[in-house]
Amino acid sequence: MPEFTLSAASTHDRWNRDLSPQLCVTSGAVIHIECLDSSGGQLGPNSTLADFLQIERNKIHTLTGPVLVEDAQPGDVLQVEFLEITHRGWGWSSIIPGLGFLPDRFPAPFFFIWKLDEKVSRSLAPAMVPLRPFCGVVGVAPGEEGEFRTRPPGVFGGNIDVRDLSSGATIHLPVQTPGALLSLGDAHAAQGDGEVCINGIECPADVTVRLKLLKNKKLTAPLVESAPARSETAGKWIMVESDTEPLAAARRATLRMIEFLGEQWNLSPEHAYLLCSVAMDLRLAQVVNVPMVTVCAALEKSIFGAR
Repeated sequence: MPEFTLSAASTHDRWNRDLSPQLCVTSGAVIHIECLDSSGGQLGPNSTLADFLQIERNKIHTLTGPVLVEDAQPGDVLQVEFLEITHRGWGWSSIIPGLGFLPDRFPAPFFFIWKLDEKVSRSLAPAMVPLRPFCGVVGVAPGEEGEFRTRPPGVFGGNIDVRDLSSGATIHLPVQTPGALLSLGDAHAAQGDGEVCINGIECPADVTVRLKLLKNKKLTAPLVESAPARSETAGKWIMVESDTEPLAAARRATLRMIEFLGEQWNLSPEHAYLLCSVAMDLRLAQVVNVPMVTVCAALEKSIFGAR
């Protein structure tokens, strides 16, 4: 398959279906993508709180792209397989007044630089934080006309902050506009579910993906296939939903999993519902991308054996 390179010179900080493609590829292409940290390169490993307070906020979520996929049309699905994601040895986290999950408890700005080993960070000793880099933002261009900030996620993907999207994972995105126009960035070296302070470990990263166009596939919102966490697991299917009402997102994610189980294994809706109740994890991926909350419904592939 053809391979391409896309540098961080090809960036934008708004969703817009009318952006000019920075790269045009066919299904099956492998792309090596350079991603800035979420500040758009305004911060570095020696930055301070004073530096952080002076950054231009409009550049938050500087994304690399967009990539046009030939023959992609609304009604298709773009499959993005993350072959490798590597950080560059440093990252940062912050507290921003008025933002995050606990703004009343933490009203003052705060900034912290992390030093990253290959697989862990010991910057907050005695804690040892395991690292599994992933892209917090990955999406195709929305179908609506106009420019949109990158903070709220949607059916097109975007700022979903699903930490399962590490090396070896795959995300399926419903194409919204001709060419799909894929962009990604906002890499995190590590993040907990919820991303409660508003950041993971924000970091620059080098990302390699393989794209595959699935024609005429039914999909209403992102679907993730996670990488195996351990040798005895096979990964998970994860239905991703975002909404201003967390319970509405959770119900849609659960309904999608029930439909998926029926389509793939001919389970009755009742049996699928029971299986979700005893084996599915329903969790919050992020609670800080105002006004949207992102919910994941996750089911281990291993419960169905080799298939």
